[in-house]
Amino acid sequence: MTSNSGIRIPSRLPLLLTHEGVLLPGSTMRISVDTARNMQLVKSRLLKGTSLKSTIIGVIPNTRDPEHDTDDLPTLHRIGTAGLAVQVVGSNWPKPHYTLLITGVCRFRVAQLLKERPFPVGEVVQLDKLEQYASADAADAVDAASADGELGELSQRFYQVAVQLLSMLDMSVPVVAKLRRLLDSLPRETLPDVLAAMIRTSNQEKLEVLDAVSLEERFKKTLPLLTRQIEGLKLLQKTRKPRPDDDKKVLAVRRGGVFPGRQFSLEEDSEEDEGDDIALLEKKVRGANMPEPALRVCLKELKRLKKMPQSMPEYALTRNYVELMVELPWSKSTTDCLDIRAARVLLDSDHYAMEKLKRRVLEYLAVRQLKRALKGPILCFVGPPGVGKTSVGRSIARTLGREFHRIALGGVCDQSDIRGHRRTYVGSMPGRIINGLKTVGVNNPVFLLDEVDKLGKSLQGDPAAALLEVLDPEQNHSFTDHYLNVAFDLSQVLFIATANTTATIPPALLDRMEVLQVPGYTQEEKVEIAHRHLIPHQLEQHGLTPQQLQIPQDTTKDIISRYTREAGVRSLERKFGAICRAVAVKVAEGHKAAKPDPPLPDSSHAGGEVGAQEQEGRGQETLGDPGDLALPPEMPIVLDCHALKDILGPPLYEMEVSERLTLPGVAIGLAWTPLGGEIMFVEASRMEGEGQLTLTGQLGDVMKESAQLAISWLRSNAKTYQLTNLAGGADPLEGTDIHLHFPAGAVTKDGPSAGVTMVTCLASLFSRRLVRSDVAMTGEITLRGLVLPVGGIKDKVLAAHRAGLKRVVLPKRNEKDLEEIPPHIRAELDFVTASSLDEVLNAAFDGGFPATQEPFAPPQVVSKL
Repeated sequence: MTSNSGIRIPSRLPLLLTHEGVLLPGSTMRISVDTARNMQLVKSRLLKGTSLKSTIIGVIPNTRDPEHDTDDLPTLHRIGTAGLAVQVVGSNWPKPHYTLLITGVCRFRVAQLLKERPFPVGEVVQLDKLEQYASADAADAVDAASADGELGELSQRFYQVAVQLLSMLDMSVPVVAKLRRLLDSLPRETLPDVLAAMIRTSNQEKLEVLDAVSLEERFKKTLPLLTRQIEGLKLLQKTRKPRPDDDKKVLAVRRGGVFPGRQFSLEEDSEEDEGDDIALLEKKVRGANMPEPALRVCLKELKRLKKMPQSMPEYALTRNYVELMVELPWSKSTTDCLDIRAARVLLDSDHYAMEKLKRRVLEYLAVRQLKRALKGPILCFVGPPGVGKTSVGRSIARTLGREFHRIALGGVCDQSDIRGHRRTYVGSMPGRIINGLKTVGVNNPVFLLDEVDKLGKSLQGDPAAALLEVLDPEQNHSFTDHYLNVAFDLSQVLFIATANTTATIPPALLDRMEVLQVPGYTQEEKVEIAHRHLIPHQLEQHGLTPQQLQIPQDTTKDIISRYTREAGVRSLERKFGAICRAVAVKVAEGHKAAKPDPPLPDSSHAGGEVGAQEQEGRGQETLGDPGDLALPPEMPIVLDCHALKDILGPPLYEMEVSERLTLPGVAIGLAWTPLGGEIMFVEASRMEGEGQLTLTGQLGDVMKESAQLAISWLRSNAKTYQLTNLAGGADPLEGTDIHLHFPAGAVTKDGPSAGVTMVTCLASLFSRRLVRSDVAMTGEITLRGLVLPVGGIKDKVLAAHRAGLKRVVLPKRNEKDLEEIPPHIRAELDFVTASSLDEVLNAAFDGGFPATQEPFAPPQVVSKL
């Protein structure tokens, strides 16, 4: 109720028992309500009340441990605080409870407990006098009335200590300045409660202040607490590390509530001032040399960041975005090394062969020297594994003097890996392109997109489609990442993609790249690569020197031809690693056996040991039986064919061409695989039957159709080529079943290039003549007997050369592809270009086809011819 003498609280108040702290008049505190009595009070009084009077409750500090609370009402503390419920928030997690925001109004004494259930209600007596004032003059009048005697001296001394405490704060902080103004405007009688709630005190000390009903006693209880706080702050300042702005004693002020102002809690701020941090970030943004659109977006985000509290989750997201924008190399670039002669020498020293790739890099350097604003090309190296596609990309970056960054795309099935996530998602981040630019720190690096043919596709989108903008020279000057949402210029980036085959690359993506084929190496090229790069690298990796191990070129050729069958050199390098490990064992055991003045062995000892005279005259040792460890080996160890078999085991591949072509119905074809070219045997047999054709060897639909074409063409030309069935009839299939097989049966095969091989195999079967054992062939056929061109000619020719064949039959229209074959390979092979199947058969059989010589007839078969 209100009167002219002051403001009074109701005489009957519902009582809220709290164990979370002590509410003092003039302070605001959050109280969690979860006990039955308190929750009933909130439901009945605060949630259903409609008047201001119903929101005033009595807050009594409860000293009993809440974990041991019972249904019995505890003994009430005699003094409490009347509070105004400002806010009520309910929640069901982790259990039903309410959270109250209560502002203390004045003290009261509990005169009588009127009822205990459903919540306690007491008759109270107001202890603090609340004057109704409207200006600072009224407050000064109240202070003047109490300024006489000892109370006046206490009040003045308390005010001076409070001013000293606030002087230790940085007045540039708005909340500190507000507190200073409150100190001047509040009545002196409210200062003890306000400051006692503000400083660090225990609940017991606050309880003593609450119990101090007399104003003089309240000053005496609170003054030591303020003095202790000041001394603690002084000691803290002495122990702090000196800083340039040490005169500004920056202290963190936690905003609370003060009646009629706010409550504050003093804590030292060990971090940099947030305003200075944002100013430094803004300085970096303006110095990042961004394009105008990106700068506008960044400044807009900074403006939002200044207005945003640090406690908001979006604050960290926005700050990370701005910092990424600052770190991106908008205008930072490296200067290209345009010395073409030096680049040629560097490329030749790093890689042997690969003339087409090296020529393309030198062309780029030459054009770059003439025109500085050249856009970065989009190159795609396509070839088998192990031929050095990735290492060539690294060498190109070193040649240009640019930064190098590799992005592995194998198995990537989310388009966000390329274009990034939108910032609306939790855990969003930029894509691999933008992240790679941030890593290298320049805007013109060499990006290697490794295994671009192995991109996947899923519900999260198609990453190959996301690469379309990245790898389009007409569009990537304004590439937009979903996370950045501003355009970034990628036109100066030199993109190099690698793939094993173009078959799995989408046509739209393949159209944006300049494809450079990287075929397999010849045997001579492998020997050079082995002795220039592979062997020195493996010796270094295994702690050996050329003075300890020597591998002659003949041994290297044996390893290439008999232990590896690949287009690249990766398996070859592993074989050299196995040799180095075996030699390392010999060398290590030799070091262990080499002691001072070792006894000379008996010259008659078996196992390959030599006498003292022979030991003195021997300059090197050939590594023989690995079990021969009686003496440390003499250096260098020279690897011969016997040691090769001991270390690597029996040869994995033997030339079996002549052995396979001992019967009619066998021909050699040439096939292309992602691992390089391979020779492929085609076998056919016939038996009595009803004219059925059986195909085995996991053939695809195209190869099955090629077999049908071969049968049809041979049947239509059976009289011309004198082809008969088992009974000697004119139709080769009459009363005859044909079985066509393609070893190895475990490998899936498909493609049209085996058509001429099938025709030759079946012609051999029907004519009972042997195909030349040194001939391999490739080409697609038509029903009219034409031979059409196929792909992979260089890989196929190299496979025929590795197999020791001497004649290769190719389609006439593939004659232009022979220019890619190394000259020494062309000199060792006899190439026959055919435009029709007549020419193929004449080249595949000795004496032409049909020939005048007698057909092949095994002794056990009686021929009717």
